[in-house]
Amino acid sequence: MADRGWSTDTGEAVYRSRDPVRNLKLRIHLRRISSCDLLFHHSTASMVKERKNIATKNSQALASGPQKDEEDEEVMVISWQEKLFSQFEVNLYQHKAACQTPLDHQYHQEILKLEASGGRKNRRIFTYTDSDSYTSLEEHCQKMTTAENEVPSFLVERMASVRHRRQDRRRLESSVHKSRMITWEPSEEFIRNNHVINTPLQTMYIMADLGPYGKLGQKDYEQILCTLKVDSNGVITIKPDFTDNKGPYRIVMEGEKQELWKYTISNVSSPAQREEEEREQRVFKDLYGRHKEYLSSLVGSDFEMAVHGSLRLFVNGEVVSAQGYEYDSLYVHFFVEVPESWSSPSFQQLTGVTQTCVTKSVGMEEVAYFCYPFTFEASYFHENETHDELTQWPVLYLEVISLDFWQRYRVEGYGSIVLPSKPGSHTITTSTWRPVELGTLAELRRFFIGGSLELEDLSYVRIPGNFKGDRLSRFGFRTETTGSVTFRFHCLHQSQAFLKSGFSWKKRQNVLDHMGTLSQQNNIINVLEAFHRARRRMQEARENLPQDLVSSVKL
Repeated sequence: MADRGWSTDTGEAVYRSRDPVRNLKLRIHLRRISSCDLLFHHSTASMVKERKNIATKNSQALASGPQKDEEDEEVMVISWQEKLFSQFEVNLYQHKAACQTPLDHQYHQEILKLEASGGRKNRRIFTYTDSDSYTSLEEHCQKMTTAENEVPSFLVERMASVRHRRQDRRRLESSVHKSRMITWEPSEEFIRNNHVINTPLQTMYIMADLGPYGKLGQKDYEQILCTLKVDSNGVITIKPDFTDNKGPYRIVMEGEKQELWKYTISNVSSPAQREEEEREQRVFKDLYGRHKEYLSSLVGSDFEMAVHGSLRLFVNGEVVSAQGYEYDSLYVHFFVEVPESWSSPSFQQLTGVTQTCVTKSVGMEEVAYFCYPFTFEASYFHENETHDELTQWPVLYLEVISLDFWQRYRVEGYGSIVLPSKPGSHTITTSTWRPVELGTLAELRRFFIGGSLELEDLSYVRIPGNFKGDRLSRFGFRTETTGSVTFRFHCLHQSQAFLKSGFSWKKRQNVLDHMGTLSQQNNIINVLEAFHRARRRMQEARENLPQDLVSSVKL
């Protein structure tokens, strides 16, 4: 059978299995490649038959006996953690004087049984299990690149030495004193040595003794064919990967002859029977059902519905940041005003204060990041089925305050935000202002003593709560624009109106279109805000014009 080409990709392959790892079985096919074999595999189609005869005659002439043929090729099926002794181990452990540990004595008894039953069945292929003290040198010489002169880093060396044999672990654990579980003053060397991830793994090596004829049992000729690692999560790492869909791997031995070997790795684990698969599915179904019942017991079986003719509003908010203010060490005080026809639970807190935050430079601005979360819940009720107009919506009022080292506080700005009337995620940045006094004395007092003009009622930012009338005049009230505050809202609406069959999907995006006319009011507010922004830009552009041009514009 002609080869499809050598496989040079000897990297690791990772698999995940829910079956017990003891069911894993691999088939290793090891074969020595002679010059006649190479000549046969590279022949053309017209000379295949003739060169095959030549190869057969040469192999018969060079053969020294049946033992030599057995040493040229070997096929073994190996189970997980199955121990196959090498010729070196047989020569070592058959003498009781060489046994020192309990594992050595166990191997001594097993080898005696093998000798009594006719000897071991394997010749070149053998294994090192997780109980053996063997560790591959490749694990200690891992490289990050393909450079030949690369020096392994400290982390690579530490990760390579993470996997210890069981005997070493027991000896290490016995030497640790229970009274020193905490190291109060760790040194830098201690930190470097202990900041390494140690994931418990079971390892198995499938080896081959590639020594010349009649010289098996020498450690210099041992080669790793395959490395298997399995953790407690069912993750199987095999290096190199199976050769089911690619060519065999090759090993070139050092020395004068430079013998060439090839081998293949196949997964020959027994597939699960249909009865076993059905039984496994029933077990998983029962397990998932119990877990679902457990989650249901934590959540509860009763789903709280909104009262008929009501709208429940849930807001998960966050005070994100504040920027553009004169002083540092800022905090935000805010509260939510619930208008008429609205109510909130008695346990609901309608006010909050963020932590004091120092600003940092972001571009040309000084920004204070709060990331302060808060929650809010309220309900709106309408008594009749005609859905009275919903003319008001909860409003969030805020004030930004600075606090310095001498505990002097200054009001940096006031602002307000109408909570979003549509469900979903919203990020809103609102500008703030503060009242000012005329004259230099007020600014000096604000700088040296702290304190400034304050609003007795924060609702004066929009319409005062105690105002009753048609017109609100603020003539003579002097203010100054300061910075801005960014909020993030995640809004949820709950109402039985969503359950109506005639309620279209587009209208479900905003239940207020079905219950009132707040959307029209919001449009008016948006138009007014756009007008004010345009007016402010015109004023800033006018200040930048030359004085002669400004006077001509006035004329």
